[in-house]
Amino acid sequence: MVKRGKKHIQKTPARQAFEATDPEANKIRASTPYDFAGKNLTPYGGLLPVATMLEKLGFQELVESTITSNRITRVMNLYKFALGIVLGFYVGFQRLNQMRFIARDPVLTGIMGVDALPPQSTLWRFLAGLHLNVPGQILKIVKTLRQRVWEAANVKLETVTLDTDTTVHTVYGKQMGARKGYNPKNKGKLSYQPILTFMAETREYIYGDLHSGDRHSGKEIAAHIDKVVESLPACVRKIYARVDSGFYCWEAIEAYEKWRCQFIACARKTSRLVEQLEKAEWKRSRKTDADEECEFVYQPEGWGKAYRFLALRYDKAARDEQKKKNKKNKKPDTNDAEQYQLFDTAPYEYRVFVTNMTGTIDQLVWFYRQRAGAENLIKEANNDAGLKAHPSNRFDMNRIHFQLAMVAYNLNAWLMLFNREPVADVAKLEHTTLAIARLRFLFIAAKIWSHAGRTRIHYSDQYQEQGIFQRLMDRLRAITVHGNAFGAVMHPALK
Repeated sequence: MVKRGKKHIQKTPARQAFEATDPEANKIRASTPYDFAGKNLTPYGGLLPVATMLEKLGFQELVESTITSNRITRVMNLYKFALGIVLGFYVGFQRLNQMRFIARDPVLTGIMGVDALPPQSTLWRFLAGLHLNVPGQILKIVKTLRQRVWEAANVKLETVTLDTDTTVHTVYGKQMGARKGYNPKNKGKLSYQPILTFMAETREYIYGDLHSGDRHSGKEIAAHIDKVVESLPACVRKIYARVDSGFYCWEAIEAYEKWRCQFIACARKTSRLVEQLEKAEWKRSRKTDADEECEFVYQPEGWGKAYRFLALRYDKAARDEQKKKNKKNKKPDTNDAEQYQLFDTAPYEYRVFVTNMTGTIDQLVWFYRQRAGAENLIKEANNDAGLKAHPSNRFDMNRIHFQLAMVAYNLNAWLMLFNREPVADVAKLEHTTLAIARLRFLFIAAKIWSHAGRTRIHYSDQYQEQGIFQRLMDRLRAITVHGNAFGAVMHPALK
């Protein structure tokens, strides 16, 4: 029997993977139907790591054992009120009347264990019922949390740098403590002048308080320095400090000396100091932006002893000529690139520092310039954490609001310590601002579902930071207590 057919029979090719799983693209038009039937959907899925960190570090126990209040709350207990306000600030709602936008968010209410946040009037009554000593109690909570975070995140810094600065908050209306003082942007307006100290290495808020619009006295500055040093973790052995001319007083220098701090401060212009500058021996400055430099030992009036003074001198005529050339050639003016605190005299402008540190002039000037990072941190606290959104005309309520806002700021700094790459060099530690952290790790679409008494959160499979988010959750859930200390969940230690 003869079979007729093709001589070469080809096998049927296998179907390719992309042919079998090619999805059809979504088509959304103006006529696409919509509804409001979705349940347990949230845009704040990133609150889960925050809640995990606070639970593992014992935040609830700290609040309930530290903050005292005679007011009996019925809607929620004291801890839930404090937690709700802090998380509201962390999400980005800086005023109490804005809390209604997240009052029924399933993640927020699930963390707090309530059906909905109370209205604005109830939040107002809660803050109004707190005592005057509550801001100090919140600072004690922050100090304890910082120690626990450092233990769990394996942070063992023995040398830290403290940047202390003040900021101006213009207020409108009749608010207690507001004064007409130093206010360069809104001259003649009433304002507050809070004082804050940050740690340059970890960008944490260490200590601060709301202050009236009056200038800080030397006694107040010394008390602030004492509180700052007392708030540092136990492992810190050496302290560097940088301050501007607003802290140029003997009381501040004496406080730094008492705590054996290495400090550098910008000096304020006085007639006796100008005389010293005119008599000093100047030499050409090759490693700074100044024309000349010098150093001398000088004891200001009222100070207990003499200190080392460093000075930079700028030729005003040469600077003016350079400005004209830059303007003519349409080049940026490099002389105004930094905000100098200068002594303006007839032929020269001076920039003067007082310090007890050793080192060359260019090294110490460079070290002081890094203090500009504190101004960025204050700007972040003002704009992102709601520090300048003073809600009340009562000064004591605004002080409580101030400290709660800074707790929300520190939540981001502490999460970044847990979310860092496994590096031991603190110089390689990167800082993610609260605004960027919200976009990357907070504003995550999620769906919450419950079945058989179990609750689970679904995140999108398109989330770009899945690996980093998973790593952060693994580290936070691994936090355990060993005796009176928290075990480290990260290696190597940050030093």
